[in-house]
Amino acid sequence: MSVLSGSSILVTGGTGSFGKAFIREVLDNHDPRRIVIYSRDELKQYECRNLFDNDPRLRWFIGDIRDLHRLNRAMHGVDHVVHAAALKQVDTAEYNPWEFVKTNIIGSQNVIEACIDAGVKKVVALSTDKASSPINLYGATKLTADKLFITGNHYAAAYPTRFSVVRYGNVMGSRGSVIPFFRKLGEAGESLPITDLRMTRFFITLPQAVKFVLDSFEMMDGGELYVPRIPSMKITDLAQAVVPGAAMHNSGLRPGEKLHEEMISAEEGRRALRIGDRYVLQPDLASWGYEPPSDGKPMPEGFRYTSDTNDQWFTLEEITKILETDV
Repeated sequence: MSVLSGSSILVTGGTGSFGKAFIREVLDNHDPRRIVIYSRDELKQYECRNLFDNDPRLRWFIGDIRDLHRLNRAMHGVDHVVHAAALKQVDTAEYNPWEFVKTNIIGSQNVIEACIDAGVKKVVALSTDKASSPINLYGATKLTADKLFITGNHYAAAYPTRFSVVRYGNVMGSRGSVIPFFRKLGEAGESLPITDLRMTRFFITLPQAVKFVLDSFEMMDGGELYVPRIPSMKITDLAQAVVPGAAMHNSGLRPGEKLHEEMISAEEGRRALRIGDRYVLQPDLASWGYEPPSDGKPMPEGFRYTSDTNDQWFTLEEITKILETDV
């Protein structure tokens, strides 16, 4: 039986790409008592209610994670929380830094406080590869949020609430994905702009991301930062899979953009263990009684996990097949 079975679950940012996929999976296969969708946009909530045919197990809370009082109300009776709400556009963050700080950092601390006060059992916060060695404002806010959630276990040491983080790469087909942009240009017969023809990225499908989060709920004791072992791909291969034979041109890196992504830095690698399909970053300091997983394999000195040095790669044929089935 799933840890989520019969439980009350709250998803912040629940009307986003991940939230909708997660909710569908849990409704169909994990028999929840109720799921609370907490988000700001009433139109997206209306569309989401229709998408799920007004399932009676769903509850709809309009609210911003910047609003601690509203979070406290929404958390009443909740057993488990997925924190997916965030501002995410890299270039937008460079121009509006304080807005990203208020949502991604202050909002995350509000979620932590509300979870502890409500007696939530387990919390999984979603992170991003951009939080590792961040060079942009978005990545810096997400790294800060990661540390807040891990450190939240100190605040909750005498309470039942435990926090873990999941960090993964780009999600194919999610909001902001480059795939529909490429398709639109391809339909118009235009050349596809590639910020750098050498660029590589980690990619994960929505079903894989949902499964990884669900498995993390089952595994977590609190304090872990989970990173999936997923393949990399060349952006040029992705472009050719989306629009076969399309012309491509180098448009230059945007502000705050990396040539290659990183999910575990060399500094973090010293705390990394490998367990099956994932790496686990252990907390620096664990006063709440954290115990390293007994089946974890320490990584070698100097280990780092980057999209250009990955030992797993999507081929053009594999990318094409994924686009036909999952995106």
